[in-house]
Amino acid sequence: MTRVRVHDFTVSIDGYGAGPNQSTKDPLGAGGESLHEWLVATRTFVRMHGDGDSGTTGLDDDIAARGASGIGAWIIGRNMFGPVRGPWPDQNWRGWWGEDPPYHMPVFVLTHHARPPLAMEGGTVFHFVTDGIEAALERALSAAGGKDIRIGGGAATIRQYLKARLVAEMNIAVAPILLGSGESLLADLDLLALGYRCTGQVASDKAIHYAFTRAE
Repeated sequence: MTRVRVHDFTVSIDGYGAGPNQSTKDPLGAGGESLHEWLVATRTFVRMHGDGDSGTTGLDDDIAARGASGIGAWIIGRNMFGPVRGPWPDQNWRGWWGEDPPYHMPVFVLTHHARPPLAMEGGTVFHFVTDGIEAALERALSAAGGKDIRIGGGAATIRQYLKARLVAEMNIAVAPILLGSGESLLADLDLLALGYRCTGQVASDKAIHYAFTRAE
């Protein structure tokens, strides 16, 4: 059965999934890059970005590998695709990742402004969805071929799917840093009322990993 999953999304101790003032210089906002020190060193991350088989193994890599396994399509917010706001001025912005993004499958980008699909190297195709989270999920389910759907962020996108009780499984990493402000993941969300329970916790040297599951 196809599940909607969140994996490897990292927050600071004070609950922020990105720092303030996102820009081309700071894709995750001021200080946000340091959230993912646990992830970017792993062999799974290195392989996804086409840099060979180097990288660390162990707990963090095991968690990253589980998050990448069995995924048939992604859904991301517009801020995760790029820093452009409002109507697209042109088609020049093609994402943060260069011509061969690490997804290698269909990616559905939530936006209020239409744009034609963008085919990249390696099998990634960005589809821009203007009619909401449920429409994006329906299209992702159709494209995933029976595999799971991964909600990639940012925080606002994950919050919308949590509020709608559409996320079946969520794995969150907490990095040992403070950001002070930025994009909060769980502010004003009552996960208990939404049916979520914490079903696991493990710690590495660089992060604490929490698993959440929604009751059916």
